[in-house]
Amino acid sequence: MRSQIAIVKTASWFASPVSARAAVLVALALSGVVAAFAIAPAAEPVPLPGKAALESIAIPRDALIAPPGSYVRQARFERGETLSDLLERLGVEGSQASRLIRLGTLHLLRPGTVLTAKISAAGDLVRMSYLNGRDIVRSIVPERQGFRVGDEAAHFEVTTLLKSAEIQSSLFEAADAADIPDSVAIQLADVFGGDIDFYRDLRKGDRLSVVYEMQYLGGRPVRSGRVIAAEFINKGKTFRALYYVDASGKGGYYAPDGQSLRKAFLRAPLEFSRISSRFGMRKHPFLHTWRQHRGVDYAAPLGTRVRATADGVIEFAGRKGGYGNVIILRNTGRYSTVYGHLRGFARGIHRGARVEQGEIIGFVGQTGWATGPHLHYEFRIAGVARNPLAVALPAAVPVSEWELPAFRRYARPVLAQLDLVAASTVALQE
Repeated sequence: MRSQIAIVKTASWFASPVSARAAVLVALALSGVVAAFAIAPAAEPVPLPGKAALESIAIPRDALIAPPGSYVRQARFERGETLSDLLERLGVEGSQASRLIRLGTLHLLRPGTVLTAKISAAGDLVRMSYLNGRDIVRSIVPERQGFRVGDEAAHFEVTTLLKSAEIQSSLFEAADAADIPDSVAIQLADVFGGDIDFYRDLRKGDRLSVVYEMQYLGGRPVRSGRVIAAEFINKGKTFRALYYVDASGKGGYYAPDGQSLRKAFLRAPLEFSRISSRFGMRKHPFLHTWRQHRGVDYAAPLGTRVRATADGVIEFAGRKGGYGNVIILRNTGRYSTVYGHLRGFARGIHRGARVEQGEIIGFVGQTGWATGPHLHYEFRIAGVARNPLAVALPAAVPVSEWELPAFRRYARPVLAQLDLVAASTVALQE
């Protein structure tokens, strides 16, 4: 078509000015139309005609999911919460909630108790249960217009957990950061207490690894159990311990070579505290003269539990001059220990009573010559006071020679778990 236009334009140009101009206009118009088609955007797609069609498809019965006949809720009884609020969170409402409250059983709940309630699709309570006491599960089941209350022994599932932590300021702070229970941290302090002074020896960057038991009830963690093995790196020195039950059935913590970690004496009579006055010369707080301080003072809140640092027999328990309420414990051999300024004594503490290492014997007070609540602790050898923070403490009996092969067989896989958690900690740090 373009060649035809060109011929017309050339032939008509000389024939007549008017006809030539017309031919040019026609050519331009035609060329403009062509150009317009060249730059126009693509046209919108035209929808195809159609209509929706509905078709019923049969679903096999075995593919249908029936609505649940009941559901389960759990709630923790919070401090300051009312029983009505607790039952409402569990889904128990109306007359059932009122009858449960009148029953009186729930009035003995302690804050922190976790309750499990099974509720029917209609909103009625089917069963409620909670851990009542240490190892008893209490259940409450509706029966006619009342409830049936029953107790049964709890069946715990025990799982072994592996955790590690790094010390930044204190043992408890590190344990909290690593989600290690406080009870496990206290066990660690007891296990390594003969080698590490947790009041003054900890350094930032010290590391710990621990293998311990956790008890579960219905898939929910209830409480931590025994520490099975542990490692503590303090000031670059590594300490390891594992729990072993010997042939006689007696258990204890031992180093990998079979040496007992249970010292004849604990380093300190309080689990956690701070030293307010050390052994040696000091200015007496009452007499204002320089005198020999024959023990170590541990500052602690009134009522803090005081434990015996070793097995022994109570030689004296009562009031004695500047000591105030004091216990003098005669230990093995030439050793004895003194616990002064007590607020009171534990039950069963009297002259001649036998106590074991770690047993609670009294409570921190401010009796006698004391300017504030604290415990005065003395360590005596043949009646002479020695510095309890510096004296060499005798160790307990190690694993017997004939039992060492069995101990090593038991220790091998347990220590491998410690190696695993310690290696994981190093890998994360790198």
